[in-house]
Amino acid sequence: MPRLTKPVYESLPGLYAALGGALLWASYRWRAESWSVACTAAGFIVLVLALVLWMHRRAYRATSADYQRRGRPLIDSNDDTR
Repeated sequence: MPRLTKPVYESLPGLYAALGGALLWASYRWRAESWSVACTAAGFIVLVLALVLWMHRRAYRATSADYQRRGRPLIDSNDDTR
């Protein structure tokens, strides 16, 4: 599976939120009940997806340094500043 470039990858939560907002706006503008209900449901689902993706990335960035240091001593034995 091909990887996304960093700018594209970083913009995905914003793109999903914009798509969700556009779907909610479309549900307000279209008067046909079936389309309005479908756009409202899809808009909320996409907005929740954007929020979950943003929160997962935020949590990963906050804890990734802790996982990278796992198994290493808290105090460096080569530290001569004591």
